[in-house]
Amino acid sequence: MNILLTGGAGFIGRHVLAELIARRHSIRVLDSLRADVHHGRRWSPPEPVELVVGDVRDAATCDAVLDGIDAVIHLAAKVGLGVDVSDTPDYVSSNDYGTAELLAAMARAKVGRLTLASSMVVYGEGIGLCAVHGAVTPGPRLDHAMAAGRFEPPCPVCGETLAPAMVPESVATDPRNVYATTKLAQELLSSNWARVTGGSVAAMRYHNVYGPGMPRDTPYAGVAAIFLSSLRKGLAPQVFEDGGQRRDFIHVRDIAAATVLATERHASGVRAFNVGSGTPRTVGDMAVALAAALDGPSPIVTGKYRLADVRHIVADSQRLRDELGWSATTEFASGMKELAGSFDH
Repeated sequence: MNILLTGGAGFIGRHVLAELIARRHSIRVLDSLRADVHHGRRWSPPEPVELVVGDVRDAATCDAVLDGIDAVIHLAAKVGLGVDVSDTPDYVSSNDYGTAELLAAMARAKVGRLTLASSMVVYGEGIGLCAVHGAVTPGPRLDHAMAAGRFEPPCPVCGETLAPAMVPESVATDPRNVYATTKLAQELLSSNWARVTGGSVAAMRYHNVYGPGMPRDTPYAGVAAIFLSSLRKGLAPQVFEDGGQRRDFIHVRDIAAATVLATERHASGVRAFNVGSGTPRTVGDMAVALAAALDGPSPIVTGKYRLADVRHIVADSQRLRDELGWSATTEFASGMKELAGSFDH
């Protein structure tokens, strides 16, 4: 297929690009090479990939890059949880207005297949299991409770502590920060576009992505990059809360494989797909694994917290396995060793 890949110069984008090349697709990359992501570093794709440097928010640029395209993989976005409320306009402009311009251009060009990079953050706290009330949406974690070291979210009915549970795509969305809100808005805009045009959308809800090429030393870096930055300086990783936050850490090559597979195989309707390993690990587990890989100082559990963070979020990726035949292949321990070894390269 002739595929437009937005954000192809980014962390995930470069791995998706490599997967597309390996599967013999014809690729055009659109990337703004924005300074807060690329820091002035030059990048050129391998031959014969075409690179267009431009902003997805520009209608004329979108019209131009869609010429001759069969399908779009839309990764371009401002990522991370944000530093403060002043980030909100840039998130909304970059993620939602940019997606709106792209979708409008796709309608004009009659390009009907979209694979969208979404995120597990649209679930908020997902679901929890109450001993009395079963599966429920966790109540908000409150400042006074977290300050006292009570980090588990409560049952919204009885207030008792919840046990974590795997989150299927059918769970109600509950975005709890500006980034999460913009990712859900991207999904809704894409669904509206598909309804009007008859197009297809695969919304890929990525979980905690790690791997070679991960960005570092920015306020938007993932927790793995933050830990590694500390370890490379000889400092102990600083683990928030009690380190028991459950996540689904998934290697970027597995993410890339799932994204390309969805582009090839999902050709009708609107479908969300969790993209995770399906194996829960704690943030503390990651800190310990990275410290061991670098023979660095043991992690320090600080008890610090951010109210916008969720306690547990782990995917149930059965839909992706059943419908598209995908499963993650990179084991956690080997992936952590590779990440640690590649972080300076």
